[in-house]
Order: sequence, then C-alpha cells, then structure tokens
Amino acid sequence: MAQSRRVEKVAALIRKEMSELLMTGIRDQRLQEAMITITEVELSGDLQHCKVFVSVFGQQIQKDRVLKALESASGFLKGELARRLQMRRTPEFVFKLDKGMEKGTSVLNLLGRLEQERKSKDQLPNSLEEKL
Repeated sequence: MAQSRRVEKVAALIRKEMSELLMTGIRDQRLQEAMITITEVELSGDLQHCKVFVSVFGQQIQKDRVLKALESASGFLKGELARRLQMRRTPEFVFKLDKGMEKGTSVLNLLGRLEQERKSKDQLPNSLEEKL
C-alpha cells in the first residue's frame, strides 16, 4: 500500500513539473502555438516507465505536431525533471494523446440531439390534439 502511494505521489510531482516545463521551459514553436494540458501521468511501480497523457485543443494535424515535439523534447524533459525532483533514475517518457475530452464532447452532442428529438416527439401529440 505504501508503495502505491509513493508511486502516485511521484506521478503527481511529475505532472506538476512537466506542466510547468511545457509552459515556460520549452521553446519549441509547435508547443507554443497549441493549448496543451497534461491530463494524467501513469507511472510504473518501479518508477522506470511513465505514460504522459496530453489533451491538445485543435485540429488533428496540430495534435500530431505536438506529439512529435514532445517526443523530440523528451530528453530535455527527462533531464530537467531529474534535476528538479532530484531523482536518481528518471523514467522513460511516452506521450499519448488523451481522447477523453473528445469523447465527452461527442457524448454531450449526442445527448443534446436525443433531447431535441424527445421534445419534438412530445410536441407532436399536442399539435394533433389541437387539430381535433
């Protein structure tokens, strides 16, 4: 139990520091033009592997550019995190696109359409009654 809490704590620290580095530490134009949010950090139990899930606002081509920029900056990010967090061994990073926001938006759109259909069906009987 203590091991998992430690992993969660380190993952939270990585998320915080990586967010700060994305805002101020990396000068890659591909990252400066996009709105990027680190949504989740999954860290392995041995602290050697880390999946960083990012949400990028924009078109798919921009999302692809951001992922490539993050991959090319991973060495810099690893070094900076090792220095900031004073870790003996810093994990290897893999960046993944978090599609949760997109899925949430599509679910909300679907619910909105269903609500409109329900309202239009509810209005149909009323108009028929008025004609009778």
